[in-house]
Amino acid sequence: MLLPAAVRLLAAPLARLLYRPVIEGRENVPPDGPVILAANHLSFIDSVVIPLVAPRPVAFLAKDEYFRRRGLKGRLLRAAFTALGAVPVERGGHRAARQALETARQVLAQGKAFGIYPEGSRSRDGRLHRGRTGVAWLAFASGAPVVPVALLGTDRVQPVGARLPRPRRVTVRFGRPLRFAPDDPAARGARARREATDEIMKAIQELSGQELSGAYNDPPLAA
Repeated sequence: MLLPAAVRLLAAPLARLLYRPVIEGRENVPPDGPVILAANHLSFIDSVVIPLVAPRPVAFLAKDEYFRRRGLKGRLLRAAFTALGAVPVERGGHRAARQALETARQVLAQGKAFGIYPEGSRSRDGRLHRGRTGVAWLAFASGAPVVPVALLGTDRVQPVGARLPRPRRVTVRFGRPLRFAPDDPAARGARARREATDEIMKAIQELSGQELSGAYNDPPLAA
């Protein structure tokens, strides 16, 4: 489609001009084959920054409602998410979460790069929260290496609650790939997934320098 391609063509140089990103470790991302980019999560704009600075296209999951909005605004939003490689999924309970992981596994089965935030939702206090084990399930199920990614400064670009991004410098650090043993049946148990997830989160923390919270990042209750 011409519109998504044009959006990406224009967005990359504009983002570099506005945010002057410092990019470290791009060589750690394999140039081809399936790979999981596991990142900390500080801002809505994280899913824009990573695809624009990574050395290859990166797919992320996005709420399907972003793809169903009508009118010109809906078309532009749909084009933007498509240009960034977003994959629409339903959001909801346990069944929707399992389907989202299966969708991610299919992306990796096609030899693509897939981005995920093990914390789940955005950190509202700047700390790095405990990772959920879906990232390890993906690594074991796909055999894809996991590249830890640290984002710094995106919370200043678009803080929680801000409607529009602000020009601020951001830093993106890609760490060395972590590899797990998908062929060992014992490695797919709950304990192995927990240990692998903790190893991934430790690698992210070493790149980001964030304080560890030791708890899950549960979204705030609705008023």
